[in-house]
Amino acid sequence: MTTPKVAAEFAAANESYVKNYGGKLPIPPSRQPLASYFIEVYTITKINLSPSLPMKVTCMDARIDPIASLGLKEGEAHVIRNAGGRASEAIRSIVISQRLLGTTEVVIFHHTDCGMLTFTDKEIRDKIKTTDGPSTAPYVDQIAFLPFDSVEKSVEEDVQFVKSHPLLLKDAKVSGWVHEVETGRIRQVV
Repeated sequence: MTTPKVAAEFAAANESYVKNYGGKLPIPPSRQPLASYFIEVYTITKINLSPSLPMKVTCMDARIDPIASLGLKEGEAHVIRNAGGRASEAIRSIVISQRLLGTTEVVIFHHTDCGMLTFTDKEIRDKIKTTDGPSTAPYVDQIAFLPFDSVEKSVEEDVQFVKSHPLLLKDAKVSGWVHEVETGRIRQVV
């Protein structure tokens, strides 16, 4: 398996991060009022890398600091976060990043102990309908929450999705990784 240059730099920087890793944190963010009102999907937009700008698609999990864990500094990469780190949900941002902002490498990160491993679409839909009533059914039934039962398989699926998407650059470097929340270590899957 070949590792793109920027991804190899991530792996080396991560070794330093692992030495000072703080340990196991709970899945829910510690500032619950914020967690319940914000969906964390953000982009760091100051572009200062040349010639290629890396992009990281990762989960919104509050236990993961995508900048610190990879030795990045603010402005060095676009970081797109959503529940599960799913590429299909990040497609609009990936297209904009590639087509307008020069991104040439996409790095997919999912993580161990992910909340997306703990439910099915049916379970979350039923919970919302029970809590909020049947009037929510038309809305909640339209959402694909994208849970998964294997972190590695979800990474492989997302890498394939990015590589085969008709709007994404065919010559972009794409790799897939798992962040181990238990240790802070990362490992390449694809």
